[in-house]
Amino acid sequence: MKNKIIRLPDSELDIMLVLWHHTPPMSRLEIETVINEKKALAPTTILSLLSRLEKKQFVSVTKEGKTNYYTPLISQEEYQNCESKNVLERVFGNSLKSFVTSLYRGKELTQQDVAELYDYIQELYEESDSEKTSRK
Repeated sequence: MKNKIIRLPDSELDIMLVLWHHTPPMSRLEIETVINEKKALAPTTILSLLSRLEKKQFVSVTKEGKTNYYTPLISQEEYQNCESKNVLERVFGNSLKSFVTSLYRGKELTQQDVAELYDYIQELYEESDSEKTSRK
C-alpha cells in the first residue's frame, strides 16, 4: 500500500482479524457472527467500525443486492510488519536486543522460544553471509 499504515484501535483491529482469518468477502452479518463469539457488539457498532475501516482504506466494500461485502485491502502481514516496526522504534529505540531482553526479563520467553530465536538468527546470518558472497 502506498499510504502509511496507521495503528488501528482494538475494536477495528478485531474486525480486521475476522476478515484476515476467514474467507473474504464477508457480509456484516458473517462478521458479526464471528465477533459475537468473543464479545457482543451491536450491528450498528459493527457497521460503524466497518465504515471507519473503509475510510482508512483497510477494507473495500462491494454491494450485492441489499448486502455489503467487505474485503481487506491490507494483509495481516503488512499490518504486523508496520506495527512491529513502530513498537520497536517508539518503545525500544529501534533496539531488537532491548525488545528481546524485555520479553526475557518479563518471563515471556521459554527455552523453546529462545532456541527458535537462535535458529532464526542463525538462518538470517547465513542468508546475509551468502548474499555478501554472491555480490563479490
